[in-house]
Amino acid sequence: MATSRPTPIAWTLALLLGACASNPKPGTPSAAAPAVPDAAARMSALADRYFDAVIARDPTIGYFVDVPIPAHDRFPDNSSAGMDAWARQEDAFADELARIDPAALRGSPMAIVHGFMRENLDGARGLRVCRGERWTVNHMGGWQAYAPQVAQAQPVETPELRAQALARWRGFGRYLDNEIANLRTGLATGYTVPRPVAARTLQQIESMAAAKSEESPLYAPAARAKDAAFAAEYLQVMRESIEPALRRYRDFLRDEYLPRARETLAVTALPDGEACYRALLRDASTLDRDAREVYELGQRTVAANEQRVAEIGERVFGTREIAAIIRRTSEAKDNRFESEQALLEFSRGMLADARAKSAALFARMPRQDAVVEPFPEFQRGSGVSSHYQPSPDPTKPGTYRIALEEWPTETRGSAEITLVHETWPGHHLQIALANEFPPPHRLLKLSFNSAYIEGWARYAERLSEEAGIYRSEYAKISRRIWPARGMVLDPGIHAFGWTREQAVDYAMATGRYDRVKAEALVDRLAAIPGQFTSYDSGGLEFFALRAEAEQALGARFDLRAFHQRLLQQGVVPMPVLRGIVEAWIAESRR
Repeated sequence: MATSRPTPIAWTLALLLGACASNPKPGTPSAAAPAVPDAAARMSALADRYFDAVIARDPTIGYFVDVPIPAHDRFPDNSSAGMDAWARQEDAFADELARIDPAALRGSPMAIVHGFMRENLDGARGLRVCRGERWTVNHMGGWQAYAPQVAQAQPVETPELRAQALARWRGFGRYLDNEIANLRTGLATGYTVPRPVAARTLQQIESMAAAKSEESPLYAPAARAKDAAFAAEYLQVMRESIEPALRRYRDFLRDEYLPRARETLAVTALPDGEACYRALLRDASTLDRDAREVYELGQRTVAANEQRVAEIGERVFGTREIAAIIRRTSEAKDNRFESEQALLEFSRGMLADARAKSAALFARMPRQDAVVEPFPEFQRGSGVSSHYQPSPDPTKPGTYRIALEEWPTETRGSAEITLVHETWPGHHLQIALANEFPPPHRLLKLSFNSAYIEGWARYAERLSEEAGIYRSEYAKISRRIWPARGMVLDPGIHAFGWTREQAVDYAMATGRYDRVKAEALVDRLAAIPGQFTSYDSGGLEFFALRAEAEQALGARFDLRAFHQRLLQQGVVPMPVLRGIVEAWIAESRR
């Protein structure tokens, strides 16, 4: 689940409980019952207008979360003027929100809505220092990943919807031309991405541009419509608008951008880079920590994990030496795959077992299914990591996209960990279940928070060991070798001057990555600064909250009820999650 705010679907949205607000000052609205209805009505009306504005700006958001979309005829306005206009709207919404006292919302569901808007607007405005629109080249989540998903989701069931599809995709060339214009401004003002990131992105776009019209992922609306006249008209749009735009962008990236892409990996090389990295860390984790705090917490956690690995290694291999344990785990013949197909079948074979064993730990399981599928051809070998793709349509399964080309260096233990991280009881369970709980306002459907989502998946890796999902001791070793190293590696690259070779060596030392995969990992961190710290920044919070709840409640602690409280609120910032758990502990003591 790796995105960053510069991309159209990268909405790092969050909820913030009004109960966490400071005590009201004398003379201000309080928690008294009469104040709540009026404040709640104002908050609901403001949330309605904010939701409508967000969807009007980018109707494609509705394809990734379950919200109504009034029109399907355009892409977001990514022109410089359009983004400036949206910034002014955000400022106006923030000013209006500040005039609603969160203390007056206590006892109302609108308290959560207020906090959601505050966190989202504060985060978005804080990230302006990054000028992200000037360096959107990104092989992990750029437009070349976004556009095929929009094409696949584009509704074409009626004549009106098909007309809207044609209108949207006729405008695709303008969208890409705006991207080029923004990147040219970046080149002129010192904003570029690292050269390997640009090269990997170019590889993806060249593959897309080389596809025959009817085989392109952007042809999906015509392929699904079952309307010959529409298909012919859409094919004309492909050839006259979409394909020329792909070629223009490809040529710009290859001939103009790539030669001028920066040699350094660190985002701090950009103008205002230190402030940008701090903003990106906060955006990813919802925790106000600087790079040094993240780095040192990661180092302490890695040391603790290695202590546990040494204990397992002594039992399994008769040695406590970490490097030897990693080497023997990686080289074990019964921990390797024979082919791509073997990796795919192994992962699919674990899926049902993971779901069945997860069910015992939850009061409620989501109805939506999950599947394991390979990457589309144009993404193979381009450095994109295996990941989960949610489906807002509950009748269609969520998809774990697996990088099968990595089978020669993949281990069974690592494949087990990735499977549970992405599906049951990880991303799929959390996201599908969140979609089944009705929010207090439709605005909350737009929530996204990397620390919560990735933190839950990291917590799910440990939960899978408790549930008996892992089939080998190798998985138990591997799941402890890697965690928290992202909290060291990411700030190492972006804040503390690590070289590319130093970062690659650090990743390879875990035994999880050969050189090719380590190079891809480093390029991922260069493409989306800060995001890789979110896994363990969030995961450590989940671990700590459970430990505190177990200690506080003793025999009264109910794991299923604890998980229900963690998940039923949807995606929330980590400080808010702490407030939710503390309230649950207090309730459980009564």
